[in-house]
Amino acid sequence: MDKKTTHFGYKTIAREEKAAHVKDVFDSVSSRYDIMNDLMSVGLHRLWKKYTIEKAAVKRDQIILDLAGGTGDLAKAFSKQVGEDGHVILADINLSMLKEGRARLIDAGVSKNLSIVQLNAENLPFPKNSFDLITIAFGLRNVTEKQLALESIYKALKPGGKLLILEFSKPISIMQPLYDLYSFKILPFLGELVTNDAESYRYLAESIRMHPDQDTLIGMMKNSGLERCRYQNLTGGIVALHEGYKF
Repeated sequence: MDKKTTHFGYKTIAREEKAAHVKDVFDSVSSRYDIMNDLMSVGLHRLWKKYTIEKAAVKRDQIILDLAGGTGDLAKAFSKQVGEDGHVILADINLSMLKEGRARLIDAGVSKNLSIVQLNAENLPFPKNSFDLITIAFGLRNVTEKQLALESIYKALKPGGKLLILEFSKPISIMQPLYDLYSFKILPFLGELVTNDAESYRYLAESIRMHPDQDTLIGMMKNSGLERCRYQNLTGGIVALHEGYKF
């Protein structure tokens, strides 16, 4: 693959087209995104996010950036933990997802210490050394230039700051056949049933397969400058939580 093309699922497209394709996917599913998450993960996504929140070990007064934050699950929890003098930024490239997140957060009474920003993770519009913690949950695989995003994240972290990446990954080999059957047969069926959009969930399955595996992502994190990089497999590696620090 040359520098002018990239993957969109299993398709090869021009790099400058990927963001628009990803936008179309999430515009299509945003209104029922949380329902689909519950269905396709059998509710496990809530446990994966809960574990991520625990590992974040947020302290009062911290400044946090939640990238690809979608409907605001992590941002909501963090806003309670940082207190009135802390701040959380919920960020996403997709406006329709941010609108869903904003509505949910307002309903939950979260607003005073939280901002919502539409941005591209490849080029974060923040000064160096801005954040104590940056998280990105189920979003890195949709970024076209992942290495650029990791480098931008590194710059935005404060010295001593932490990055957490929660993402679908490569399951242990014994689970692979059943996982493939679920991903390429059952998941598109659920997408068609709930959102009338099987194609978006077919892309989801394909994008997971094209995402760097656990060890490859560790290498990319180290190349960005992050240290003490490690990961924890969840549910047999279907999902992994990566962490790294800026020193």
